[in-house]
Amino acid sequence: MTQHADGKSLVDAYIAQYPPEVQEKLEAIRAAIRTEAPEATEAIKYGIPTLVMHGNLVHFAAAKDHIGFYPTPAIIETFAEELKGYVTLKGAVQFPLEDDLPLELVRRMVAARVREVQAASYRNWRALRR
Repeated sequence: MTQHADGKSLVDAYIAQYPPEVQEKLEAIRAAIRTEAPEATEAIKYGIPTLVMHGNLVHFAAAKDHIGFYPTPAIIETFAEELKGYVTLKGAVQFPLEDDLPLELVRRMVAARVREVQAASYRNWRALRR
C-alpha cells in the first residue's frame, strides 16, 4: 500500500494512536521530512511510517522514550559529529521525547538521503541505457 492517499491514511492512523504530545512530535518530523522530499509517497513498512522514493527513503516511529528516525547507515555516519549526544545505531537515531526535535538536522539528513537516492537512480538509469 504505497499509494499516496492510502499511505497517508495509514500514517495518519499510526500517529493517531499516540498521546497528543507524541503525535505533535511525529507530525513535526513528518513535516520536516516532507519539506525535503515532497515527491515521496507515504506508507507503513515494517509497522512504521515510511517515505518512499525509488525504494524506502526514511522511516520514523514512536517508542516509549524517544522518536526513532531511520535514514540509512551512510547518513548516520555522514552526520555522526552532529548526532553526538543522541543514541545512534547502525541506521538509526533516537531523539528523546523530553527534548525538542532537531528538525533542521532532520531536514539536512533527509536532503542528503534524497541526493543519495537520486544519484543511485541516475546511475541505474545510465546503466540501463548502455
